[in-house]
Amino acid sequence: MSSNLRIDIDRLQARLAELADIGGIAGTEGCARLAFTDEDRMGRDLVITWMRDLGLEVTIDVLGNAVGIMAGQVDGPPVMCGSHIDTVRTGGRYDGNLGVLAGLEIIETLRAAGVTPKRALAVAFFSNEEGARFSPDMLGSLAYVGGIPVEEALAIVGIDGTTVGDELARIGYDGSAPLPGLVPHTFFELHVEQGPVLENEAVTIGAVNSVQGISWTDVSVVGQSNHAGTTPMTMRKDPGFVAAACATFVRHLCEELGGTQVGTVGRVEFSPNLVNVVPASANFTVDLRNTDEALLQHAERRFHDFLNKTAAAEECTYETRTLARFEPVEFDRELVSLVARTASDLGYSVRTLPSGAGHDAQMLARVCPTAMIFTPSHDGLSHNPAEYTAPEDLEAGANVLLQAMLQVAQA
Repeated sequence: MSSNLRIDIDRLQARLAELADIGGIAGTEGCARLAFTDEDRMGRDLVITWMRDLGLEVTIDVLGNAVGIMAGQVDGPPVMCGSHIDTVRTGGRYDGNLGVLAGLEIIETLRAAGVTPKRALAVAFFSNEEGARFSPDMLGSLAYVGGIPVEEALAIVGIDGTTVGDELARIGYDGSAPLPGLVPHTFFELHVEQGPVLENEAVTIGAVNSVQGISWTDVSVVGQSNHAGTTPMTMRKDPGFVAAACATFVRHLCEELGGTQVGTVGRVEFSPNLVNVVPASANFTVDLRNTDEALLQHAERRFHDFLNKTAAAEECTYETRTLARFEPVEFDRELVSLVARTASDLGYSVRTLPSGAGHDAQMLARVCPTAMIFTPSHDGLSHNPAEYTAPEDLEAGANVLLQAMLQVAQA
């Protein structure tokens, strides 16, 4: 019976390790495969080779998203799972990769058992999920569901001055399949939690019911460069002070609002960036997130009011640019319940929780019923080479994904 099927954890871990070797960070188990780099190309080549070895029909679209389909007994849209294989510069081996390679492990498990579900199954990986080189994040899945025009996506300029279109062509992943892509029957994404909740509560599986709204803003402040020793404090036009004050304000604002409100000033750059010179300019980013759209908008207004007041008082000018803005997403209640029930039936502890990070699943939720499965992250670490999820937790998550997909595909 297919309900008795279980994945092979050794095989899954072997694939995770082999993919992590591409762009591996010396002295760690982490990896760096920024979107559309040579390392990303090599990772794509490997995963697509595995897809074809498993007999999947592979398509690559104009933004480099890849979908491998295992035919079912009847025609119709597939039950799809997937995630991403690009990483941040200081990435771990599980973030994104687990959701893709667990999908391949499920296909291999079914092939070995001679099981062909009624509905087709699909495994996908989406381009530039991290947004570490090109903003916004989740770009590939956003384009896949028609959330951004293809021409606009291809013209995006990265942190190194390159464009998405040019880099896709350079690495040979400017595919021919059109966008928006094939709409799945349902979509599941298995992912490491990237937070401490499951581990702290000794829970094995998270049934994810929502994803926080995300607001990314780039801020450029211009003042007047001057001598750090001879310029009186009352006569300074210091963009560095404005940046520092904004960073402090973001922290205090999140503490004041509480709940699920979080905020980060993750990048700050001064020019000329010298120890004895008042900066001429400062550039920084602000990342605000909340599960409640009204509260997220409130936090955005509060920050922009503070920025305006602080820059004016310091006699500096500023410009802001939106890097990414996504509203909170609620996942399909029936699928979330299915994930929780499946985990419980398999003997795993489970709890329902929201995701603090953005995921491709929040984009797919625009076009089809969608749910996510979380496995614990040791010490809550992610976007860090020390990211770790125990083998038994990887196995549990993949088995829940296997059985949840089968239940939908066989219905």
